[in-house]
Amino acid sequence: MATIRSRRLDYSESTRSALVDSAVHLFTKRGYAGTSLDEVARRARVTKGALYHHFNGKQALFEAAFEKVESAVLGRLEEITNGPEPPWDRALHGLREFITSCLDPAYQRIAVQEAPVVMGWERWRAAEDNASFGLIRDNVRNLVEAGEIDDVPLDVTSRLLFGALLAAATEIATSPDPQRVGADVETVIVQLLNLIRRR
Repeated sequence: MATIRSRRLDYSESTRSALVDSAVHLFTKRGYAGTSLDEVARRARVTKGALYHHFNGKQALFEAAFEKVESAVLGRLEEITNGPEPPWDRALHGLREFITSCLDPAYQRIAVQEAPVVMGWERWRAAEDNASFGLIRDNVRNLVEAGEIDDVPLDVTSRLLFGALLAAATEIATSPDPQRVGADVETVIVQLLNLIRRR
């Protein structure tokens, strides 16, 4: 009996995963408005009934796609934040990884361009807050504790950097030349950090 239940669970999880992967692909390519649930189910090779078994509608599916894209970025940034490099190197490495993520079409379309509209500004901002703000705060705290930057107000500094990085993500995602804007963002943020860096 346990084996049957386990197989069912595996099948259910693989079906959900296929649906989310399909949604990420289609939302990236066509946007939220241009993607139908029929297309998502067809690309995942499941029935529409199976889709509704896992998601109560298009917005729920979008939010799962958003979470998948965000989680991938967050995982890479957490690995850097908790890595063995000195705090200053970790902060710069994390910044570069964030900019690289902003160049990814799925992150651009789903997390930056579509999510504020589909999820609503407040829910999107809260989701971004939960995903990224804590990491930025950890990095600022690490820099202060290591004596790399001045003893700045932790929450205010982290909040300002968070806002700057959200704005940067939008600039990169909407630019006709995202690589150039990404390089400019890195230059400017590093210059700002250098202003409060101890010599």
